[in-house]
Amino acid sequence: MAMAYQQKLAEKLTILNDRGTGVLLRMNYIKKTCLDPKLRPQYLTDKTMEASVKYINKKFPNIDFRGNSQYLVGIQKHKSEVMAAMSSYYDSFIDVMEFRDHVYELLNTIDACQCFFNIAVNFDFTKNYLELIITYISVIVMLSRVEDKKVLVGMYNCAHEMSNGSSDPAYPRLAQMFMEYEQPIKKLTEEFGPHTKGVTEALLSLQMLYPRRNLPAEQWRSAQLLSLLSAPASMLDPACCDTMACEYLSLEVMERWILLGYLLCHSSLNTNQSSQELWKMALRSGLYLTIIRDETINIHKITEDYFDGLKGYSKRIADIKECREHVIVNSGAMHRERRGFLRNALKELVKVLEDEPGLLGPKVLFVFMALSFSRDEVLWLVRYSENIPKTKTPEDYVDSYMAELLFYMERLRTLMTKYSRVVQRYHVQYLAQFDALLLNDTMQVLGGGGLLSPAIMLSQVQDVPSLISSKDQEEFDFRALRLDWLRLQAYTSVSKAPLSLKEYPDLAKVMNMTQFHTKMLDNVQEMLHETSDLSILCFYPRVFEKMFSQSSEEVSMQRYLMSFPLACSHFNQTVHPLCPEETEAVEKRSLRLCVTFLEEIAKQTSSVILEICSEQCNLNDQLLPKHCGQTISAARNKKQKKQTLKKGDVQREKPGTESQRKDRAIVTNMDKLHLTLTELCSSFSGSSDFTVFNHIVTPAEFLTSHLETRLTKIIVRMAHYNQTTQEIGRPSDLLAGIRAYTASLHTLSRYLSLDVTRLVKNVLLQQTQPLDSYGGQTITTLYTNWYLEGLLRQASSNLIVHCPAMHCFVNQTIENEQSFRAEEYSDISEMQALAELIGPYGLKFLSENLMWHITSQVGELKKLVIENMDVLVQMRANFDKPEVMANLQKRLPAGENVLKRMTIIGVILSFRAMAQDTLEDIMQKHCPYLMGPIENLRDMVSPDTDIKVTLTVFELASAAGLTCDIDPALVAAFYSSDNSSVDEEYKLTCLLLVYIAVSLPILALDPNSYYSRHYGGHHNNIHCLATAVNQLSAAMFTVESKNIEQHLKEFLLVASSTLLQLGQNVENRVDGKNRDSIYLLLHMIVEASPFLSQDMLESCFPYVLLRNAYREVYKNYIITLG
Repeated sequence: MAMAYQQKLAEKLTILNDRGTGVLLRMNYIKKTCLDPKLRPQYLTDKTMEASVKYINKKFPNIDFRGNSQYLVGIQKHKSEVMAAMSSYYDSFIDVMEFRDHVYELLNTIDACQCFFNIAVNFDFTKNYLELIITYISVIVMLSRVEDKKVLVGMYNCAHEMSNGSSDPAYPRLAQMFMEYEQPIKKLTEEFGPHTKGVTEALLSLQMLYPRRNLPAEQWRSAQLLSLLSAPASMLDPACCDTMACEYLSLEVMERWILLGYLLCHSSLNTNQSSQELWKMALRSGLYLTIIRDETINIHKITEDYFDGLKGYSKRIADIKECREHVIVNSGAMHRERRGFLRNALKELVKVLEDEPGLLGPKVLFVFMALSFSRDEVLWLVRYSENIPKTKTPEDYVDSYMAELLFYMERLRTLMTKYSRVVQRYHVQYLAQFDALLLNDTMQVLGGGGLLSPAIMLSQVQDVPSLISSKDQEEFDFRALRLDWLRLQAYTSVSKAPLSLKEYPDLAKVMNMTQFHTKMLDNVQEMLHETSDLSILCFYPRVFEKMFSQSSEEVSMQRYLMSFPLACSHFNQTVHPLCPEETEAVEKRSLRLCVTFLEEIAKQTSSVILEICSEQCNLNDQLLPKHCGQTISAARNKKQKKQTLKKGDVQREKPGTESQRKDRAIVTNMDKLHLTLTELCSSFSGSSDFTVFNHIVTPAEFLTSHLETRLTKIIVRMAHYNQTTQEIGRPSDLLAGIRAYTASLHTLSRYLSLDVTRLVKNVLLQQTQPLDSYGGQTITTLYTNWYLEGLLRQASSNLIVHCPAMHCFVNQTIENEQSFRAEEYSDISEMQALAELIGPYGLKFLSENLMWHITSQVGELKKLVIENMDVLVQMRANFDKPEVMANLQKRLPAGENVLKRMTIIGVILSFRAMAQDTLEDIMQKHCPYLMGPIENLRDMVSPDTDIKVTLTVFELASAAGLTCDIDPALVAAFYSSDNSSVDEEYKLTCLLLVYIAVSLPILALDPNSYYSRHYGGHHNNIHCLATAVNQLSAAMFTVESKNIEQHLKEFLLVASSTLLQLGQNVENRVDGKNRDSIYLLLHMIVEASPFLSQDMLESCFPYVLLRNAYREVYKNYIITLG
């Protein structure tokens, strides 16, 4: 007993198991690093080191540092760098050697103590013992798989000797270990010969547990395994048994213990029938065992190859071949049936526990059993997906329903986390009112005061109620109690212990059950990790992605697809403090897999959503007024009893016929889409967010992002813009389509919690900018380009006329038919639709482009003024002298050019005014309470207000669509384009107005200058001169800080004088043609100006001429009243 105390077997087993896991991960990391060309150590790939690498490999371990120094020149040059680069690898191999030494020592101590092992009695002690053996074997196997280990250690030692004059002290033993384990299985079997008795005893304790766990699905089904509904009367009874921890022990772990244990301690297979049967049963379960992560061994092949070199093992070789055949024929189908059973069993368990979470208290063991069984099947399938044996039924190794099993595993984990307080409260009472009392009674029956140290025994009995009563029932820590129980197992399992645990199984049962219940208070997350950790999927990315792909193709599995990204949240549990280098790589891989799955789910979901939206858009399009002509025509023909259809014509179906069903069994495409959408949206509703390596992942945001990206492209595509032919869809049609899409998108709220309003606002707000967030063109850019290049360019050529009477542009009736009807793109409804689509931001961008064209035209006008400056100065001074003006007029060329450019400016400004008016309508509709204060602010501006304040207010008002006396966009354009002095610009502006005024009579020579009552303007768009003169002069004189009204009066005087001269020239009928229409232009300029009045006009131009002019242009039209 004293020896057991002193050896501290429990503590050493615990520490060495954790240490062994870390060392094993380091060996795996070194192997992967050396095989990856991107991660391989630099000095193994450097050409200057090639000779050194070959020499060390050839001469290892006896490397002559002095006699063959020519081979080691590369190391000599970079010895310090080589040492630094190789030190972590060298230290890792030292860790393996030290781990081996400690394992040797502990196993020898355990043999000397003649310890007793039984998984059903001293569970923790036996489990730790077997785990240590398997971990040790795995470390040695992984060490043998590191192909570059000799080079890594040899290079380090060469650099060490060159730097310090002597080899590293550990090098000889390390090199010896490498040489010994060239054939790892042979060496390990030699080492484990003395431990055969202990290992065999521990493995034979599984002969009751392993066969009971390794049953086919038919027997599980007949026993109604994991069913809470099979016995309703006992539903509230606590689920407990004599071997609580054994019930959720991994089947894969037991198989690894049995097969690797009997491989090393093979002598018992020939001497013990029970060992042989247990070994054969494990062999029939599969061909491969996991060493670590994605590293596996073909246990059948390794065992057969090793036994082939031993005498007396021919029967065992025959057993292996027989078991291999059994595996190939039966294993795939058996595991497929198990997965099918577990899917239904977990589904039932989840449904019951979701409805009655209080059952998690008494039936929590069922949860861990279900998770453990399911995890074993998942890992088996993952392992064999890359190692499918040659079989007639390869489909058994493919499971397109894996998503469902993973989903219900995640649901059970979620339920355990969510209702952990329920489980905690139940087991607090269970421990205090049952376990503590039962343990106390058991100790009294034992009467063990003289058999064991009182301190140990009292700690077992007294700690439970005292710990529970001292806590606030929220934070518990029973780790010390569980460690004491492991120590007690070790102390009472030695051969000469005063109290032998195998003679008192009742104590073991009570303590094992108590330990399980304490874990329910403080260790639920670790229990979930132990029973349901799926982090191995991180190291089988190809298999994992293939599973996802297969599941996503099954419509019934689409609701479970979120289980794949959720599984990525397990991957952080695979890292270990002894191998921190791999954490970053594992994190990147985990996030990549998670994002890949979420992107694919979001892609599928968005495709279905937008396909539904497209169908709804098509149905909505059928209801638009533009399609009613045919229906009206058919109804009229029917009334007049005319033949409506010609031969071969098919009668067009009316909107709504798609909803008529003759048979409810008929499934339409929309039905299928809605079913698919329901399934996919169910996957999103399962988890609002989860964590992957400290990254909070929100699945719905992936869907939102996908919808936003695709909806942006769809909207642009719906505009039907063709740059080559300059064709584009009408704004009202696009707006109707967007509204149909938006209405369909809002139905998403029936399926999942998604902020559709935010999504639509983000998309439409991007469309008001020149480029979207991905740098693509938006409808703002498309419509700006089209209106500039398609509409206004033709309007500047007089092919399209601005029609003030109808507030639109119309096509001229000429022989060359236009590709589009201008009024269909520029009437009030279309301009309102445009304003609705691109909003104030889009119209601001449109205005900026318009201003660029205007400033370029103004620049050309200024050049003409400069060329004719002398004549214009004289005309300005002598405008009231007809004889002088007549002479000067002959010296003034390019009058037509000036008026043409001013007309173009006027057309552009008229179009902008139309856009501004419709923007005001839209703003009044959407935010009337905002428009009121803006209008009041604009109206408060007076001529005395500071010009900066005025422009600021006007800029605000203009952005809201309100009309201003001075156009702030024009002012800003002139500010940015003017490079000369203010005085010079002022002079040019005054002379430009004179140039325009004296050129007006030229318009009478143009046959298209006649006024059309129907249009409310002139056929060559010269009525737009009124807008151009007023807005240009207001903006330019504002920039130059001059009085606008005064200079417009001067313009009116010059223009009136010039036009009166046109009226006096009666003899020349060519000059008088369209004279009346030109007179009206003067009246239009005054009407359009906020700075001029009719009184000013009458003071310089007789009103009688205007009245006669109006009578002349209107007398050819029939006026109807009523």
